[in-house]
Amino acid sequence: MRLFSWLVRLLVLILLLSGLQSLWGSFRSGNWLPGWLSGKDNVETMHNLVLQEVSAMGKLELVKYNFKDVVEQQIVKMWLPNAKAILIVQGEAIGCVDLTQMEIADITSDSETLVVNMPEPELCVFKIDHSKSKLYNTEYAFNDEGKLVQEAYKQAEKQIQKSALDMGILDQTKENARKILTPVLEKASGKKVVLKFPLNAKIDQLR
Repeated sequence: MRLFSWLVRLLVLILLLSGLQSLWGSFRSGNWLPGWLSGKDNVETMHNLVLQEVSAMGKLELVKYNFKDVVEQQIVKMWLPNAKAILIVQGEAIGCVDLTQMEIADITSDSETLVVNMPEPELCVFKIDHSKSKLYNTEYAFNDEGKLVQEAYKQAEKQIQKSALDMGILDQTKENARKILTPVLEKASGKKVVLKFPLNAKIDQLR
């Protein structure tokens, strides 16, 4: 009976010490008082997240070009000084192949060789990185500043698309596809692998 009483007292003592330690930790961190007594605001966040669409991603990104451009945009006026805006724009273009376009018939093989007919390489992304772009200067913009900036970004995005195609991003995409996919497929199949691309892959580039 004495042993039982001694164990109960020991348990109570342990719980008491644990409570005091927890209270001391809260006191040191300043969280020991309720929000209405401590003078601190409680921050509450509520989300209403709705999944709108699920898309299958089959585009294999193979090359990325990073661009930096200084864009000068202006609105020519008849009587007043021309409104001008200068922006420092950064963006990117990504070349890829859409593997979802492939079918079983696109893959043929014999005893030694595996031939894979690949989809056309495409410029799947060309966009402005607004987090790294900024408005450098404006002159006589006034109420036209928003219009100037919006048009400058639009033209810069078009220039990224054109420059990427002119610089041969589609050819680079094909080359990288061969470098990346050929050794993987050769190891998996145990055969020599040949990747073939459509001959009309340069149509968009020539326009």
